[in-house]
Amino acid sequence: MSRGLQGLDSGQLLLICAAGLVAVAGVAHTAATTLDRPDIAIGFGALIAVGELARLTMPGNREVAPIGAAAALGYTLLLDLSNKPLNHSALQVVAVIAVGMVAGALPHLAVGRPPRLDAMARRLLTGALLAFAFRPLAGTLYGLTEGPGGTWWPALTVMVTLIAIALLVDVLIAAMLRAEQVRTAFRVAVRDEIRMAFPLGAAVAASGVLLALATHSMDLVALIVFAAPLLVTQVAFRKYAGIRATYLQTVRALSRVTEVGGYVEPGHSRRVSRLSVAVGRELGMAEPELLELEYAALMHDIGQLSLRDPIPGGATVLTDPEQARRIAELGAEVIRQTGVLDHVADLVRRQCDSIGEEPPLASRVIKAANAYDDLVGGSTDRERAGAALERLRLGCGLEYDLAVIEAMSHVVDRATPSRLL
Repeated sequence: MSRGLQGLDSGQLLLICAAGLVAVAGVAHTAATTLDRPDIAIGFGALIAVGELARLTMPGNREVAPIGAAAALGYTLLLDLSNKPLNHSALQVVAVIAVGMVAGALPHLAVGRPPRLDAMARRLLTGALLAFAFRPLAGTLYGLTEGPGGTWWPALTVMVTLIAIALLVDVLIAAMLRAEQVRTAFRVAVRDEIRMAFPLGAAVAASGVLLALATHSMDLVALIVFAAPLLVTQVAFRKYAGIRATYLQTVRALSRVTEVGGYVEPGHSRRVSRLSVAVGRELGMAEPELLELEYAALMHDIGQLSLRDPIPGGATVLTDPEQARRIAELGAEVIRQTGVLDHVADLVRRQCDSIGEEPPLASRVIKAANAYDDLVGGSTDRERAGAALERLRLGCGLEYDLAVIEAMSHVVDRATPSRLL
C-alpha cells in the first residue's frame, strides 16, 4: 500500500483518506446491523466487482469502471423488488460498493497491476454522496409509485436531479486533482473533464437508472440482462482507448527515425514534445488540442529525412529560413500520407510561418519549443536556459509569439532539472 501512495499529492491523499473513512463507516455499520436483502446486495456487489475487474484507462490517463459505476448507481436507486419496498440504508450502499470494488481490485493486485487509488476513491465518494442524498427519500418516492394513481415521474425527477449533482461534483473533484497533477488552470481542467469524461459519466448514469427501473419488473434477472450490453459498450471503449494509444506509440516511434539517422540530437523530439505540451497547458489549450500538439511536436523534424546532408546538430533554428520552411513542408507531406493526421500535418507545415502570417497557436508553440531545445539541448544549466529565453524574446513580434515565450519561461522556471531533459 505504501508503494501505491508514492507520488500522490496532498489532494489525492485527502481524497483517499476521506473515501477510506466512509468505507470503514459503511462496512462497520453494516456488520453491526442486519444486512437488508443479502441476495440483492451480493448480486449488485458481484456486478460491481466485475466492473472493477474490467476497468480500463481512457485518454488522458483516466481510469474508469463503467460497469461497476452503473451497478453502484443501480443499487443506490433501487426502490423495490417483486413489488416489495427495499429499505437498505446509505451506509449499506457504501459497504456494498466498497467491498465490490476491493474484490474486483484483488486480481489486479495479485498480478502486479494495482489500481489508481485516487480514481477508486472518487468512484466511491461519488456513489456515497448519491446514496446519502437518495436513500432517505426512497421510502417516500416508492409510496408515490403505488396505488391506482401512482406515477414514477417524481422518482425519476429526483433520480436525474441527484445524479446530475453527483456528476457535477465528480467533475469538479477530478478537475481539481488534474489541475494540480498536470499544472493547468482549474477552468481549463473543468472544461477538459466535461468534454472528455462527462459523456461517459452520462451514459453510465443512464444505465444505472435503467437498471434500477428494470429491477422493478424483472427482479435480479435485470443484472444479467444489463450486464451484456454494458460489457459490449466497455469493449468498444477499450478498443477506442487502444487505438488512441497505438496512434501515440506509432508517432513516437516515427519521431525517433530522425534521431537514429543522425539528423537531430538524441532525445530532441521527445524534449520538444514535452516542452510544447507543458507550454500548451500553460496557455490553456484544451486536451484534444494538446494531443494534436504532442503529435505535431514529435514529428516536427521528420522533413529532415529528405536532406542529403544533415544540418549540424539538426538545429533548424540556425539554418536558412527558406530551408527550414522547406523541411517543414516536406515533413507535413509525409504526415499527410497517413490519411488521418491532416490537421497535425498543417501544424507541422506552418511551424516556420512568421507571426504576421498568423500561424495556429500550436505551430507557434512548436516553433518556440524547437528553437529553445536547439539552443539548450539536454543541458540543465539555468544560465544557458535563461540566455536561450532572452534570445527568443528578441525575436518576439516577428518570429516568435510573446505570449508563448512568456509561458515557456514560466514552465522552465518551475521545472526541476530532471524535467528539463
